[in-house]
Amino acid sequence: MRIIVDADACPGKDIIEELGKEHGLEIIMYCDINHFLSSDYSTIKYMDSGFQSVDMAVANEAKQNDIVVSQDFGVAAMVLGKKAFAISPKGYIYTNDNIDKLLFERHISAKVRRGGGKTSNQKKRSREDDERLYRNLLKLIKNESM
Repeated sequence: MRIIVDADACPGKDIIEELGKEHGLEIIMYCDINHFLSSDYSTIKYMDSGFQSVDMAVANEAKQNDIVVSQDFGVAAMVLGKKAFAISPKGYIYTNDNIDKLLFERHISAKVRRGGGKTSNQKKRSREDDERLYRNLLKLIKNESM
């Protein structure tokens, strides 16, 4: 089991590293060349800044039982197909039971925006998001009720 992070815009990296260290897991963080990350623990991999280059690298890297941290539903769907686990930076676990609904909602929102409509913005990160990420990432690491 490894933790693979779509780290371009991933808050909670400190929580991810804390849990990864505690459990002796390899952590690989992917970002494009327009970002700078540093870590004493994780491996940082830089990708070209092309369209979805980081997303595709993350999806290709994932193997069965890895944990992928990404806010992208498409990445989550691809890694679930590889029997990896997927979790958002806010700590929501993606599953085969909820990913279709999330992808459909994303599709509808994109359609509304293309038609000139507005969709709601993401809410600011909260302490509850950090707590949920810690709790649910730990649950995936321990492979509880999966």
